[in-house]
Amino acid sequence: MRRLCFIILTFIIYRQPTLAQSLPVNKQLFFLDDKIIEVTITTDIKKLRIKKKVSVWQPAGITMQFPDSSVINENISVQLRGIYRKEYCDIASLMLNFKNPAAPKLSPLKQLKLVGGCSSDKADEELLLKEYLVYKIYNFISPMSFRVRLLHINYKDSKEKVRSYSQYAFLIEDIKDLAARNNCREKKTQVYGFDAADRQQFNLVCLFQYMIGNTDWSVRQYHNIKLMVPKNDTLARPYVIPYDFDYAGLVNAPYAVPNEGLGITSVTQRLYRGFARTMDELQTNLNIFKENKDVIMFYLADFPLLNVRVRRDMTRYLDEFYKIIDDKNSVRSAFITHARTN
Repeated sequence: MRRLCFIILTFIIYRQPTLAQSLPVNKQLFFLDDKIIEVTITTDIKKLRIKKKVSVWQPAGITMQFPDSSVINENISVQLRGIYRKEYCDIASLMLNFKNPAAPKLSPLKQLKLVGGCSSDKADEELLLKEYLVYKIYNFISPMSFRVRLLHINYKDSKEKVRSYSQYAFLIEDIKDLAARNNCREKKTQVYGFDAADRQQFNLVCLFQYMIGNTDWSVRQYHNIKLMVPKNDTLARPYVIPYDFDYAGLVNAPYAVPNEGLGITSVTQRLYRGFARTMDELQTNLNIFKENKDVIMFYLADFPLLNVRVRRDMTRYLDEFYKIIDDKNSVRSAFITHARTN
């Protein structure tokens, strides 16, 4: 309860109005604020739709209205990203480049990934918001997690050939900033095996992926993870930072299917992708999940942008995980007996 009160107090602090945007944006505070930013992006939308497989920067105007009513209106550039989304989405996800002389107030944000819906359909927006919540849940579990900032974006076509539309989206913190606040640096030149990461932190990641029902990740293939190591320790095992959760069972996207080699038929079917550990090792990590259960459930239940039915389904899915970790026999079966061996 004390921890819950502390986190709620922290949210209240961060919900105070931001400083007037006469100064450049503080990128650390930017991702700590939980309030929605109203954004307008004006660019050649038709070009983004037609040339989805071509990743080139194109100019865009951006207007950000912050919760304190201050407004920044500057020029940036945008680029398509995401292999799957380039192939199948109406507009693929975007990379936003704020670092240029035409964006003096937003330039501290540098380059950030924008995650939007696969289309302007409400069902896609719902999936987007569910994935946003997965990031927020992991923020409660570990500081070694990507922070995100929710936006409500109005997309406008600069050529006035495509009808404007609005949708929620979120920005993802840059890995360099995540690493810096954990006194680490990104590691991306060396290939690691599944069990070559920092043992205790990797256990936490594996348990979290099991919690949300996500098997769409790999350390060996460097898939949907980033790696970082302590700045001053060249021999340290890397920390694993997960991201991209749209294939998670907690999101339950209609296009998400598990890898055939895993032996599961649905992404909502949990499968532990970690290695067998002792009960004491597991309990150390499981205690973190238990200590944060109340605040996770409170945050999920209090999220107003998803309807009650969706939030109830997500809560029920997480409750199943907590029932498992509250039973020693279930813990032994899921995380030791049926753990991976290679």
